[in-house]
Amino acid sequence: MKKTPLSVCVYCGSRFGSSPAYLAAAQALGREIGRRGWRMVYGGGNVGLMGATADAAMAAGAEAVGVIPELLVNLEVGHRGLTELHVVPTMHERKKLMAELADVFVALPGGIGTFEELFEVWTWRHLGYHDQPIGLLNVDGFYDPLLAFMAHTQQAGFVDQHQQSMLTVHIDPAALLDQLAAEASRATQSEDFSRI
Repeated sequence: MKKTPLSVCVYCGSRFGSSPAYLAAAQALGREIGRRGWRMVYGGGNVGLMGATADAAMAAGAEAVGVIPELLVNLEVGHRGLTELHVVPTMHERKKLMAELADVFVALPGGIGTFEELFEVWTWRHLGYHDQPIGLLNVDGFYDPLLAFMAHTQQAGFVDQHQQSMLTVHIDPAALLDQLAAEASRATQSEDFSRI
């Protein structure tokens, strides 16, 4: 029986950001996904870190599956060179389908859309909608202020250590994927996104 490749949902910026390190890390993550024979799932864009990660993954042999809302296709930011491109009516349907297609989640540097996706899938895990690993690729300390703020929310009594432990943080793409794959093999895979 053929083993199903691990499916990595990548959240990242539609811009490149101000540091060359962000692009380098995105490309390194894409290459690692391809080198392992895994599949990348993401928001379907051909711009910024989104497009760069998908291009690097496909160049290294990965399937790349995009999920994009009609509005963004109409703005011509959909990546037409992907293995699959799903066009859906709304952002809500986009995020739900991306989650359904994923075994693990990884957030690279990005803006408010990346943060929103990260916190949503983190909240879903906390509430028991899934038990899939979530990782942060902390490129050049990009997420250090967020992690400090999350420590503050724990001290303030709004977040507990168990919730914090649901997030795996690493600076190296290969090491992060190794850890997430190990966690995925232990996960119950009890996701029920139909309830979202």
